[in-house]
Amino acid sequence: MATRHLYLVRHGEADPFGELTDTGRHQAALLADRLAALPIDAVLHSPLSRAAASAAIIADRLGVPAEEAAELVDHVPHVPDPMLPEWAGFFDGFDRAEAAAGARLAAALTERFAGPAATEVHEVLVTHAYQVAWMLRHALDAPPERWLGLNSGNTGLTAIDFPSGGAPRVILFNDMGHLPEALRWTGFAGGAKP
Repeated sequence: MATRHLYLVRHGEADPFGELTDTGRHQAALLADRLAALPIDAVLHSPLSRAAASAAIIADRLGVPAEEAAELVDHVPHVPDPMLPEWAGFFDGFDRAEAAAGARLAAALTERFAGPAATEVHEVLVTHAYQVAWMLRHALDAPPERWLGLNSGNTGLTAIDFPSGGAPRVILFNDMGHLPEALRWTGFAGGAKP
């Protein structure tokens, strides 16, 4: 029985222009060290520079190819309809065309990655918080709006197995054990952290 082992990762910390910071480069290197014990076949990444740069660091340290995957681009995967009052401000100004485009991208993401592969494969997907949340929601067969509030820190590791027989298995979500305390929780809003 073949299993697709996905290691979903939010890119390292980025500056306001979307470029990796020194902290982001350090986070990506530490994540690569953590993944080095696994039989990683490929590192795929979003077209955006912060994800591509994170993936390049990871792939270089692991000695595997890095490849762009358009399905991993940052986008809003689902807009609730009817709108939940607590999320109305987040979606203010979001129109139907944007919602439809996001839904198409979300469908392409799950079609390409959320299922078994022909052979056993271990893939690192360097993407964005919304895409990690969408894949987790999909694996848990949760309602579409459940992607909201599933936050990932920079280089937080989420692992999901997609076996050829049976339901997906969520192994980890947003695990930051590879990061020292000073590098954790980047990419989150302010407030108390556990």
